[in-house]
Amino acid sequence: MKRWVKQLGSIMIAGALLTGTAAVTGFGGTSKAYAAEGVQQNLITVLGKGEISVKPDIVYLSIGAESYAATAKSAQKSNAQKIEKVMKLLKDTWKINDKDIKTEQFYVQPNYTYDDKEGRKVQNYAAYHSLEVTLRDLSKVGDLLDAAAEEGANSIGNARFSVENRDAFEEQVIDKAIANADLKAKAIAKASKRQLGVVVSVVEGAVGTDRIYGLNEMAAKVESSMANDAGSTSVKPGEIKISTQLYVQYELK
Repeated sequence: MKRWVKQLGSIMIAGALLTGTAAVTGFGGTSKAYAAEGVQQNLITVLGKGEISVKPDIVYLSIGAESYAATAKSAQKSNAQKIEKVMKLLKDTWKINDKDIKTEQFYVQPNYTYDDKEGRKVQNYAAYHSLEVTLRDLSKVGDLLDAAAEEGANSIGNARFSVENRDAFEEQVIDKAIANADLKAKAIAKASKRQLGVVVSVVEGAVGTDRIYGLNEMAAKVESSMANDAGSTSVKPGEIKISTQLYVQYELK
């Protein structure tokens, strides 16, 4: 069976039978069937799904700091000192390369209070700076988060587990998706009292990977470890799922 994959450029209806004919009634009451122009006859399109579970080999951590002060300059200066200490920790102690550290988000903005008499007033200024840190030794995730918190990182965001080379698993998930599509198409052909023909086209739909620990979950883990000096943050990567969807069009005989 010949297979080819293209990016999803149109919407297809899974399991739809495309007959491509239209009935027209004449003045004499007789009906004639005409093939609709540009529509292929005797085709069926199904959605095949493929998924495998693998162990992640890389994690992307969101580590940041936020500070508050009476002026924007003071808030930014205070926060810059925190981030500088975190950066020094990452580079000097953890030997993380520059290419694996990048600014994720940065802002300095006012916080306001409201009352009926004076309306809106500036309460203070908030400065925020977060880094995306790439780590390949997954056994050290908890230790790194604890160390960053001790150096002033008070905003821990998502931990996104993934595989660095997703292409290595591409063929496996495509094979599973094709097998799933074949199974569905054969069932539909049998129920329609037809025979399944060759594959006419294959279009790739949604793909998926990564396992993400959310902001609240990660923050709770770090805060818990800081409150208990005897404990440390424990993050288990588990397994992630790599998946794809294929819209496969078959000929019906």
